[in-house]
Amino acid sequence: MKFNLHATCLHIMSDSSKIVIVSGTNRANSLSRQIAEVYSKILDNLHTSNEIVDLSGLPPNFPHTALYENAGRDAKFNTYREIMVKAHKFIFIVPEYNGSFPGILKAFIDGLIFPDTFKNKKCALVGISSGTQGGGLALSHLTDIFNYCGTHVLALKPRLFHINKHLQDGILKNELYMGLLQEQAESLILF
Repeated sequence: MKFNLHATCLHIMSDSSKIVIVSGTNRANSLSRQIAEVYSKILDNLHTSNEIVDLSGLPPNFPHTALYENAGRDAKFNTYREIMVKAHKFIFIVPEYNGSFPGILKAFIDGLIFPDTFKNKKCALVGISSGTQGGGLALSHLTDIFNYCGTHVLALKPRLFHINKHLQDGILKNELYMGLLQEQAESLILF
């Protein structure tokens, strides 16, 4: 049995008050990033420390340089690993790609420290789509993964459909959507 002292030390020195918001795509200038910014402002207004992890900044070749036998060897990806393993709560902004979530998000999760990154931690999920489903299937698939990882997933999972019609210049114009995100943020803080 191997003991990973580095991962354990990071886990012990975690920042339990900060919530990490993950923008779940590596697409540049994504709507996911814009929703992450909206969510960050909601948390700021609730006096809750937060940080956005934007997958568009991932090293371009990280599935080859940071996963499996190369775990822990990619210095740039290791900064993501450290941010994620230190956090106790997460919000994932999950765009719907081909009836599920982006493959880059799964590769990102696979590159993190297992099981320390997610075990016995808490997360909230927000689905977004340009279609009518709001990423419902994507949220279901991701919930299954987090359940496997031992993560407690908040039951309230807003699904923001036709997001491109409700988001203009980084401002979410839909009052119902804003209310759902506010309610979810308040619930996650207490979760």
